[in-house]
Amino acid sequence: MAAFAISALAACTRAEAPPAPAAPEVGVLTVAASAIPLVAELPGRVEASRVAEVRARAAGIVLKREFEEGSEVRAGDRLFQIDPAPLRAAQASARASLSRAQATLKLARLKAERYASLVETRAISQQEYDDAVAARELAQADVNLAEAALETASLNLGYATVTAPIRGRIGRAAVTEGALVGQNEATPLATVQQIDPVYVNLTQSSSDALRLKRALESGSAAEDGAAQVTILTEDGREHPLPGRLLFSEVSVDEGTGTIALRAEVPNPDRSLLPGMYVRARLQQAVARDAITVPQQAVVRAGDGASVWVVKDGKAERRAVQVSAAHGDQWVIASGLAAGERIVVDGLQRVQPGADVKPVAWPGAQVAATEPPPKTP
Repeated sequence: MAAFAISALAACTRAEAPPAPAAPEVGVLTVAASAIPLVAELPGRVEASRVAEVRARAAGIVLKREFEEGSEVRAGDRLFQIDPAPLRAAQASARASLSRAQATLKLARLKAERYASLVETRAISQQEYDDAVAARELAQADVNLAEAALETASLNLGYATVTAPIRGRIGRAAVTEGALVGQNEATPLATVQQIDPVYVNLTQSSSDALRLKRALESGSAAEDGAAQVTILTEDGREHPLPGRLLFSEVSVDEGTGTIALRAEVPNPDRSLLPGMYVRARLQQAVARDAITVPQQAVVRAGDGASVWVVKDGKAERRAVQVSAAHGDQWVIASGLAAGERIVVDGLQRVQPGADVKPVAWPGAQVAATEPPPKTP
C-alpha cells in the first residue's frame, strides 16, 4: 500500500504543467521624425588669409632691423633701414639735372620768342626759326626726363626705409645688419602673415557632394544659408569661434576625386597657425523628417545593423540602414517609420517573436528636456 501511494503521488506531480515565464520588461521609445542638420566632417589645412613677402626694393647695406621676430606688426611699421646715403646723393644729382634742364628750357623759350618776331620781318630765315622752336621742344623733353629721374630717385630713397605692407605676424628675418641687398634682385627680407582671420582649405569627396545635391533636389533636405563651420584642432578641441564657408571649387580633382572648399575662421587668439592640420564640421543643409534613434538601440552584426521593434506585444528584429551620426544618436536612412516603437533598454532579454512587456524608456523624457546635442 505504501508503494502504491508513492507511485500515485509521483504521477500527479508529473501531470502538473509548469507555470509560463513572465514576459521580460523592456524600455521602448516611440520613433518620431524631426529636422536635423546635415553635417560633414572634413579634413583641412590652415592658411593665412594674407601673405606678404617683404623684399628690398632699393640696393644698399642693411643698417638696422626694427622689429622683433614673431611679433605683430601693423601696415606701415618700419621693419628695416637700408643705408640711405647713396640714394640721397642720387636724389640730389637728379634734382641738379632738373634745374639744369629747366634753365636750358628757359633760354630756348626766350630764343624761340625772339625769333618769332624776327622771322615775320624776314630778319632771319625760316630754317633758323624752325631750329629755335625744335630746340625749345627738345629742352622741354629734357625737363620731363629730369623730373622723372628725380621722382625715381625720391622713390628709391623712400624704399631705403622698408615698411610692413599689411597687418599681421612677422616671421624671422632673412638678412642681418650689414647685408648687401637689392643688388640686381629684390632680396627677400621677411614674411608677414595675417592670421586673423585664417582660411581653412577643405576637401570633400565628389560622391558626398553628389549625394547632398540629390537630397536637395528631391526635397528631403533644404539648403542652410548659414553654412556654419566648426573647427576641431589636432588635440580634438573645438575652436571657440565658428567660421563661414566662402566657396567651393567647380571642378573635381582628377587625382583624388575630391572637391576643394575654403572656409574663413576668426582667430583672435592666434591659436590656429598656417599649415596646421584640422577637421571641420560643415553644416551644409537641413534634413527634413529625419528618423533618429539612440545609438544603444542599434545592434550591429555581420549581416548589418538592426533594431528590435515592438509590435502587438512581441519583439521583431528589423534591419535598418544607418546613414550618419547626430550627437549620441544614429540617423536611420531606411527600415523605420515614425510612430513605431523600438527597444532601447533590455536588449539582452529580447528573443525573436517572444512576448515583451514594453515600458516607456526614461531616457526619452530626459532627452526631451535637454537641449539638442551638438552634431559631429
